[in-house]
Amino acid sequence: MDVPVGAGPLYCRFPLTLETGVRTEILGPLWSRQEVWPEPPAEPADEPANPPAATTVQEAAVTLALAPLFSSVRRPAVDAFSWDFLYPLLTYDRYGREHRLQLAQLVTLSGGQSQDGVNARTTSVFPFFYARRSEDPTRDYTAFWPVYGRIEQRLLRDEIRFVLWPLYVQTRKQDVVTDNYVVPIVHRRQGDGLRGWQVWPLAGHETKTPRLRTNDLGFVETVPGHDKLFALWPFFFTHHTGLGTTNATHQRVFLPFYSLLESPAKDSRTYLWPLGPTWLDDRAGQYRQWAAPWPFIVFARGKGKHTDRVFPLFSHSRIRDTETWSCLWPLYWHRAVRSESGSSDRTRVGLVLYTDTHEQRSGQAIETHRTGLWPLFVAHRDREGNERFQFPAPVETILGDNPSVRRNWSPLWAVWRAEKNRRTGASSQSFLWNLYRRDATSQSTKCSLLFGLLQYESGPDGSGWHLLPRRRGARGEPAGTPEPR
Repeated sequence: MDVPVGAGPLYCRFPLTLETGVRTEILGPLWSRQEVWPEPPAEPADEPANPPAATTVQEAAVTLALAPLFSSVRRPAVDAFSWDFLYPLLTYDRYGREHRLQLAQLVTLSGGQSQDGVNARTTSVFPFFYARRSEDPTRDYTAFWPVYGRIEQRLLRDEIRFVLWPLYVQTRKQDVVTDNYVVPIVHRRQGDGLRGWQVWPLAGHETKTPRLRTNDLGFVETVPGHDKLFALWPFFFTHHTGLGTTNATHQRVFLPFYSLLESPAKDSRTYLWPLGPTWLDDRAGQYRQWAAPWPFIVFARGKGKHTDRVFPLFSHSRIRDTETWSCLWPLYWHRAVRSESGSSDRTRVGLVLYTDTHEQRSGQAIETHRTGLWPLFVAHRDREGNERFQFPAPVETILGDNPSVRRNWSPLWAVWRAEKNRRTGASSQSFLWNLYRRDATSQSTKCSLLFGLLQYESGPDGSGWHLLPRRRGARGEPAGTPEPR
């Protein structure tokens, strides 16, 4: 593959730094083509301790982009294809036989196989139209909101039926069926051992009888019951939950005077809500807590939790493996997690103005690190030790490592780009869309300036400067040695 020295930002073709492949850029950030090839594994004798993974066959891809109008990614090894048009306006993703087309996150066309191998196609125009057609007619549904229809697996419900929403809506979640009349005012609910009704906010009552069932592992377990009653919600209600278990809970609320909760695991008392004091004795969590008013002023002591909070002035809390600090929130916030599976540290200044994240898994020598200062820069080191830096980064610091943003929008404003491959030692830098570009390996260095008019090369055979691109050989090797200085 011929890899000539470029005349960036008019034209530049260069080897990739973090993967095995080549990238071509034309007219600066506007047009690009990138090929990532599968990289053969290194010989065992060449492997360093805890070596990072090389580019796999599954990661091999061909990417085309006309930023910010259009981009596409094809991964032949896994039969995957994606394209974006003015991302996130219009997106399409296909993986095998499964596909999804979305327009502004409002219109969605998708299809593929379910877990039991049944092919189906779904169409939705949020919030007005929903439909699914499959090889099994019993799974088909159609809905024209708010007139009439039936929907499955939406809004955290297994099934929803409605006529002139909100006049009548029926929902089902597992065995519980709820008939709503003028949502959410009147409903009637029934299920396995469950009966309930409400005329909200006037009154409501629901009971569920405890029962036994056999879980997926073949063990018999208790399904807790409850008895719930409210009047003039939210001012008065009484709940008995966890019935039939060893931790039956009784909660009584008469706002604003008091809120009481009693159970074998913990007790809680609140008076003159929401400004009055709250006492909590969490025996299961092994701590006691006092707050007034919760959650702004909180103090907790015990083995399971230690908290000092006067929000938003300062806060320090330690709960098992997690410790959190804040000062003049949202000016400063930090969270540290230490566990057997690994550790992480996250710091934020001004919510998104400055972010810094360290993560490390147990048994891994390399720590991932991501830093962003909005809108100036973002720097990232992945689990393989590869490093990437970009200036400026007005969106990346907020959205994180979003592949579609990096493909469609980042090239437009990435004035300075730098990458470093830990495994191979290769590095690259680009300024003003390759007006200046430098590519270096452990054995050679190549630089290009001023649309490729001035170039520099160094290698085992010498180094030197020259004008205009020179004739290239296979895989970008020079046809002759550089001129000595």
